[in-house]
Amino acid sequence: MKEDCIFCRIANGQIPSATLYEDENFRVILDLGPASRGHALILPKEHYQNLLELDDTLAAGVIPLAKKMGAAMSKALGCAGFNLVQNNGEAAGQTVPHFHVHIIPRYGEEPRIVTWNPGKASQDEMDQIVEAVRAEL
Repeated sequence: MKEDCIFCRIANGQIPSATLYEDENFRVILDLGPASRGHALILPKEHYQNLLELDDTLAAGVIPLAKKMGAAMSKALGCAGFNLVQNNGEAAGQTVPHFHVHIIPRYGEEPRIVTWNPGKASQDEMDQIVEAVRAEL
């Protein structure tokens, strides 16, 4: 836990929150600035700045927990679907430097959150990207 991290303090119960779920590794809370009704955050209790720092064992528990929470929220809130959003770095929209996953219920009438205008990439550009990324694996 990092003492000056607000999400560490919330995840470890030092700051009150509307907690939906808690276990030894995670706390799931309602977001104070929700994108939709029921918007929640999955917070690990240990501090990891982003996905690149996240412990692999802990990372393996995130998607099953998101699935469990998404199912419960869908049933309880009657949402038509939900987004899982995980931002890494300020350029990607991360505003708190503590790994977290947003679960955003979608009811069908609100604007889309994650959108983009499809671009085009040449075969040469895609080949270069594939080569560069594979070299780093």
